[in-house]
Amino acid sequence: MAVTSSSYMLLRNFSTVGRNRIAQSVRANQRIFSTGESIRVLPRFSSLTSICSTRASHNEEAAAKAAADTGAPTIFDKIIAKEIPSDTVYEDDNVLAFRDINPQAPVHVLVIPKFRDGLTSLGKAEPKHVEILGQLLYVSKIVAEKEGILDGFRVVINNGAEGCQSVYHLHLHVLGGRQMKWPPG
Repeated sequence: MAVTSSSYMLLRNFSTVGRNRIAQSVRANQRIFSTGESIRVLPRFSSLTSICSTRASHNEEAAAKAAADTGAPTIFDKIIAKEIPSDTVYEDDNVLAFRDINPQAPVHVLVIPKFRDGLTSLGKAEPKHVEILGQLLYVSKIVAEKEGILDGFRVVINNGAEGCQSVYHLHLHVLGGRQMKWPPG
């Protein structure tokens, strides 16, 4: 297989044969990288962080596909109950906002309802959830203000496996502190 330019690294998709995964790697710039992602071309100056980010994205997709909406308690329920520590940014009677342990931007805060009431994903929203949905968006604005990113931030809600939702407790990601790109997905 030919390598395009010496200033690029190629990452090749792996193929699945039955239950066996066959990782295919492409040698470029005297390094070998393999990934579970599609072919990606990264400039030579891209750091190992970019490679790790590609792997993390694949791991998130795998986690989302493995997760199930069972209604069972989630890690967020344990955070709300203070059984698992979190770096809280905002809290009131209905909403909790805390820093993501795997940030995808300099500012990455999760905003969650304290009571799920069947609201495991946005796709499960009903008329009875209108008030909490509004509160979640308003708290996202408060978080952006507290974090100093009010002039530029993004609010993301992942819905279902194809939307890369891996925790079935509705949550909003407030991302900022860097230039956001478009398209996002």
